Amino acid sequence: MQYKITKDNKNLIGEITLPASKSISNRLLIIQALSYSHFTIKNISKSDDTKIIYSVLNSNTNNFDVDNSGTAMRFLTAFLSKIVGEWILTGSDRMKKRPIGKLVDALRELGANIEYIEDEGFPPLEILGSNLTGKTIEINANISSQFISALLLIAPTLKNGLTIKLKGKIVSKPYIDLTLNILKYFGINSSFINNAIKINNQKFIPKEFFVEADWSAASYWYEMAAFADNVDLKLFGLSKDSLQGDAVVAKIFEDFGVKTTFFNNGIHLTKKESNIKEFNIDLTNYPDLAQTLVVTCAFLEIPFKISGLANLKIKETNRIKALINELSKFNINLNETSEGVLECNNFQPNNIEEYFINTCNDHRMALSFLPISILNKKIIIDNINVINKSYPAFYDDLGKVGFEVREG
Repeated sequence: MQYKITKDNKNLIGEITLPASKSISNRLLIIQALSYSHFTIKNISKSDDTKIIYSVLNSNTNNFDVDNSGTAMRFLTAFLSKIVGEWILTGSDRMKKRPIGKLVDALRELGANIEYIEDEGFPPLEILGSNLTGKTIEINANISSQFISALLLIAPTLKNGLTIKLKGKIVSKPYIDLTLNILKYFGINSSFINNAIKINNQKFIPKEFFVEADWSAASYWYEMAAFADNVDLKLFGLSKDSLQGDAVVAKIFEDFGVKTTFFNNGIHLTKKESNIKEFNIDLTNYPDLAQTLVVTCAFLEIPFKISGLANLKIKETNRIKALINELSKFNINLNETSEGVLECNNFQPNNIEEYFINTCNDHRMALSFLPISILNKKIIIDNINVINKSYPAFYDDLGKVGFEVREG
């Protein structure tokens, strides 16, 4: 089935309640299981990623398929390594091509018994869970912050605790900070000095947690606002003191003429004058904003250079390749000028009104390209359910502000 998304004007007016943060929800589920407590999680994410982790943690089987959820694969690999039993952890064909070797190596140093069922360094995994003993380990920090977060989540339960020395440039550091801040909420003390994180053996203090809305989801509305002529949009569930690194999107989009005003339990987006001539940014800490910003610049015809994107190649799809391919349909030539650096300086958009976007089974490809329909372009996407990975209600929310979403 395909969906066609259109809009007959460039107004963005209305009110939207954003989905809960899946990043926070996923961490809470692991902590809930590790603490052997059913503390209340209010406003938990309804995303596929969170549902998968919940399903595994509440399953009576020992064979788990996490489909395309990288977070589930990484977090559950660490979690199951310390839960006594025999476990099989697998996923989609794409998941079987996403490296997990560095996390497995680190867990093996702690005493984990993990074997590769197919290709060395990649899922699926056979895990013989047992008691693990903490120590000082080293791990490359330039592949995936989820490897580090997976280790940090189990660290308080390990005999002797855990010290992780991070090697190389740290990618997605705000997600590591997010993990440490959530652990702190549940009574877990840590230190993060230079490139070393230390967590002693400690007890979780279970208590109720309310999950804030997802700033990554908000980014697609910022993109629409940048394209729109008239903006009067309220997004509910966000706060100025957010735990999420992607809250930086509010500051970034000031350059594109999008003004953010915070109010109790939300933000109000309006439009102001923008004099931006070119855009340069390092997204090492915020790679989930990459597609949003690339597409925004491309369709505003703003020359740009975006760096820090090397790890996009091991996401749900090779996001760099996918962006280059899909933008070429609009006669927009995006180039990877060096490893993890995307540039575009020459815009010759064509006048075709209807475009088919290949989502490559990647939720962020769909979510970042759908907003351009506000520019009087009919966007058709395949795999309509791909957005369920992070933002299941996106089509409904588009309808609330005047987009037409129909089978086509």
